[in-house]
Amino acid sequence: MAVLRIAMWSGPRNISTALMRAFENRPDCAVVDEPFYGYYLQSTGLEHPAGAEVMASMSCDWREVARQLCEELPATADTASCSLFYQKHMTQHILPAMDMGWTDGLQNCFLIREPRRIIASYAKVRPRFAIEELGFPQQWALFERVADRLGAAPPVIDSARTLRDPEGVLRALCGRIGIPFSEHMLHWPAGRRASDGVWAPHWYAAVERTTGFEPVSEVPLAEIPVPPGCEAMCAAAEGFYSRLLEHAL
Repeated sequence: MAVLRIAMWSGPRNISTALMRAFENRPDCAVVDEPFYGYYLQSTGLEHPAGAEVMASMSCDWREVARQLCEELPATADTASCSLFYQKHMTQHILPAMDMGWTDGLQNCFLIREPRRIIASYAKVRPRFAIEELGFPQQWALFERVADRLGAAPPVIDSARTLRDPEGVLRALCGRIGIPFSEHMLHWPAGRRASDGVWAPHWYAAVERTTGFEPVSEVPLAEIPVPPGCEAMCAAAEGFYSRLLEHAL
């Protein structure tokens, strides 16, 4: 069976895991959770919860991971029914040593969120960080690469719009990538999945309680404080975000 390989590129502190749940709940779809995380930790030396477990759980050779993503299916896939392979990617995992040519065979999509909300949320977890740890420059660079190759903008979805109208945005996304929409994408069972990364106990408690996309009443942007010294980062990130938002479904 021909398999459409969908790569969804997001930064941290977004609805990326909920979106992975939505696709995994389709009977025709297998998923993989942050396959470059081990490579990222090994290459940067950053300390993350369960870092040693993460690196031990997957290949830390980006070339081998890329090959698997383009040629294989995850062990959790039902090969008899699987026609979609959804890959949840974090753009901060894209490091300078990586040749992104391997993505040319994928259906690349982009998930974005207002930078100020991301930065304020991330600062609660890591007090010091660079903009590259949030993946904004990498996301824009990959978007440009894909758009140049296709001659048109690839699909972009915004988290706030998705939470306001999950069905509308997911129908539009499915239409753009040429697959039928499934009602299964709107609701899923609570709890953990075998496909979740070994880091799930440290990061996925909130999403494990969900059974669908939950609307949130977010604080107005002007009222969101960010740490001292992060205003310039917010401005730089806003530049990337606003350009991507122009193409959001």
